Amino acid sequence: MKVTTKYVCQSCGYESPRWIGKCPSCSQWNTFQEEVAQKVNARKVIKQTQLQAVPLDEITLDETQRICTGAAEFDRVLGGGIVRGSVILLGGDPGIGKSTLMMQVAGQLKNEIILYISGEESAKQIKLRAERMSLKNMNRLLLFNETNMDVINEVIEQSAPDIIVVDSIQTMYRPMFESTPGTLGQIRECTSAFVKIAKTKSIPVFLIGHVTKEGVIAGPKVIEHMVDTVLQFEGEMHHSYRILRTLKNRFGSTNEIGVFEMRETGLVEVLNPSEVFLSERTAGCSGSTVVASIEGTRPILIEVQALVTPTSYGTPQRNATGIDLRRLALLIAVLEKRVGVMLGTYDVFVNIAGGLRIDEPAIDLGVAISIVSSLRDRAVNAQCAVVGEI
Repeated sequence: MKVTTKYVCQSCGYESPRWIGKCPSCSQWNTFQEEVAQKVNARKVIKQTQLQAVPLDEITLDETQRICTGAAEFDRVLGGGIVRGSVILLGGDPGIGKSTLMMQVAGQLKNEIILYISGEESAKQIKLRAERMSLKNMNRLLLFNETNMDVINEVIEQSAPDIIVVDSIQTMYRPMFESTPGTLGQIRECTSAFVKIAKTKSIPVFLIGHVTKEGVIAGPKVIEHMVDTVLQFEGEMHHSYRILRTLKNRFGSTNEIGVFEMRETGLVEVLNPSEVFLSERTAGCSGSTVVASIEGTRPILIEVQALVTPTSYGTPQRNATGIDLRRLALLIAVLEKRVGVMLGTYDVFVNIAGGLRIDEPAIDLGVAISIVSSLRDRAVNAQCAVVGEI
């Protein structure tokens, strides 16, 4: 084996044979770190591997490809359940409830043995969370605190689990690489090792990933291409509702969302999101409009809140929570140009109630009506739902 040294950008994964200050790919400064790896002779690997192609018509499909977890919202997001041999990456902000979600899903599975590999929390901490959540079938949940991939491979061979949960992928490392855990090289190689385990043994693998300050999953973008499904667990820290969204799914739709409510005993499924999001709406209040948005296969009624006040600064403020700020600026420009509603001396604040983030353009009309309603201080009909793109 030949030892090689390279420098890898920790922001985008760009590789360079020498250290450079500014990354030519993402233009970030001082992001290169040295990584040492052992280069394996590719010819020897090919000789040791049996090469055999299989005709497509000889491949048989198992009718029980998916594992139903019993959590309707979780299964909905995955497309009907967990696909055997799939690799699922779950990302979210710190403290949003990623570990709680996976523990709850593991506790609802009745016939499968789950291997929970933790590199951040001790077994006692996980036990306390399980007791707080009153989990069932804890005798089928195997805990293992380890970050060394060589040791983890041996434990997987001995325990033969049906599902593997890794918390988190950023803490895992392979001893053959001298870089520290959390670097792009280690994350990439450990993810590749778990993908190989999932595909060769037909074991579903859940990888919990950290999120950077920019809101994206930490690590190179190639990791999201390696896995089969990418889930984003999002929500406001000061709200009790959490949204499970699919960013990538090779076995289902990417438009479905799952809604959960965080309580002391864990996450509770919200089967009727429209009722929850409109439960705290005050009737007869200006700046409030009900809009309808399609999320996957079901429509959801949500409340758009707008506040328009005279500005105290030279430049009026434009603040949006739950919708794109540039979209809000476009709607304000349309109101001024086409409708004659002048907002150049007013601050405009728009919020989607419940901590949701909506990208569907069908809420444009509801946002515009909420802005005009707040400006004129006239309430919108409480029994009216608005749908329309501008």
